Amino acid sequence: MNFHALLRFTHITGFAAWFGTIFATLFLLKTLEPGLTGEQKQAEEHSLLLRRFIKLETKVADVAVISVLFSGLLLAHFYEGWKPWVFAKIGLMILQIALTIGYIIKAIQPIAYPCDAAKYRAWYKLFAISFSMFGVVLLVTFFLR
Repeated sequence: MNFHALLRFTHITGFAAWFGTIFATLFLLKTLEPGLTGEQKQAEEHSLLLRRFIKLETKVADVAVISVLFSGLLLAHFYEGWKPWVFAKIGLMILQIALTIGYIIKAIQPIAYPCDAAKYRAWYKLFAISFSMFGVVLLVTFFLR
């Protein structure tokens, strides 16, 4: 396998892993919602499970994001060139990461369980941000290029 194919494989696999971790978290949070918005005892147990999952999910997502960024930069440097579209994609990736981290700090970290359903919806807003940004990145990458 040549270097270009290996970089593209790494880039696509990293992006898919990153996207997959977001979906996995969404499914887990949807499953845990009754327990995290219910009675205290169950919320404590589900909260511990959620924290453990998020810790593991973050490790996978971090590796995926780093592999996407690093392989993307190598692809740009060696094969694509530093075109305006490359800078647009870099900017979108940075924006996605900044929006996600900012929203997590602002709205997700302060949640204490059990919480009411209205406060729990902050999780779904986080996924709306993430999936919207994934959509924009894919739109720019495949359709507007």
